[in-house]
Amino acid sequence: MTEQDISSEKYAENLAIQLRKGFLAYCVLKVCSNEAVYTSDIIAKLHQAELVVVEGTIYPLLSRLQKDGLLQHEWQESEQGPPRKYYQLTPFGHEVMEGVSRKITTLNTTLKKL
Repeated sequence: MTEQDISSEKYAENLAIQLRKGFLAYCVLKVCSNEAVYTSDIIAKLHQAELVVVEGTIYPLLSRLQKDGLLQHEWQESEQGPPRKYYQLTPFGHEVMEGVSRKITTLNTTLKKL
């Protein structure tokens, strides 16, 4: 591998990381759009869709989405211990998710044309 190959690979990886961050936020919004969801269930649904994510990534993202007004949480009693925090989209979160969905459709159309 040449030095240029290494730097091009690193550059491509950095671009992929940026794409993944936005994509992950959108996927979390989709998972939380129909019902209140517990964090481990969010992670499980993402894994089922073959999107690998760990708790160290998901908790800060959930916190940011909540701070930005896209998610809200409620505490629900658990049979297996203390109450659990369940996340669900706010009306603003639904609007944002729908807007991003339209943008993804447009981007996908553009990629197919290219």
